[in-house]
Amino acid sequence: MIPGIAFNEGGLFMGARFFALMAGVCLMANCALGQWINYPTPGLPRTADGKPILSAPAPKTREGKPDLSGVWLRLEGESAPAANSNQLAYSLSWFMPRNAQVPLRPEAAAIFQERAARSGGGRPSERCLPHGVPGAMLPPTPFKLVQTPGLTLILYEDFVDYRQIFTDGRPHPRSMNPAWYGYSIGKWDGDAFVVDTVGFNDVSWLDGLGLPHSEELHVTERFQRINVGRMQMQGTIDDPRMYTKPWTFHVEFKLLADTDLIEYFCENEKDAAHIVGK
Repeated sequence: MIPGIAFNEGGLFMGARFFALMAGVCLMANCALGQWINYPTPGLPRTADGKPILSAPAPKTREGKPDLSGVWLRLEGESAPAANSNQLAYSLSWFMPRNAQVPLRPEAAAIFQERAARSGGGRPSERCLPHGVPGAMLPPTPFKLVQTPGLTLILYEDFVDYRQIFTDGRPHPRSMNPAWYGYSIGKWDGDAFVVDTVGFNDVSWLDGLGLPHSEELHVTERFQRINVGRMQMQGTIDDPRMYTKPWTFHVEFKLLADTDLIEYFCENEKDAAHIVGK
């Protein structure tokens, strides 16, 4: 365990659902909150008393592909620390086999060690900037998948951000302005939705603890909906400037039925400079 102040996944603050439970107490400057919850999710199979049957087979689209649409929340990884641990800065190592090593090059290892020594303090999200890919799916705040013909959207509760994944057959652009979430195209490989993303800037972090990347980052995500209530994603990181070889991680998600995202803005943040650990 690295000593220092333990930051949580959103930066210096918990997700919007935490705030909602605090009866209006806002721990961060100028938070904007709203909600639309306890409304039955259309199309879910249900018991006689109206409860969703989460173990039912995965729904299909009109095209016969698994429908990934829904509000999702990631589950703890097999290597996540104990609940009473002080480490709250989420790490991709949680979603790798125990004792697995991230193949960092020396330059990347130096960057990571400096960030990790601060328990991830100073991450972009502390300045209301995006988490990036795959980091935006790792905080304990939900995201929504909206699957349509030709385009799949990922809507993040954190900072009201989004990603576009084009499935209309287009290739990656020939010229790409480096972006926080990159440029994503998707295709189906059997029942797996494969997302190929390039064109990143080098400012975002791969996770909350500080794994770095360069503009050569190439992320492949392979989504599979196991049943109504479960989805999994295998991700591959390929960045030859920062890592000696491609490496993978595995994240599982649970469906949040009969609820929706909460509007969660990060504005006028002024706490980070005072809370960064030593």
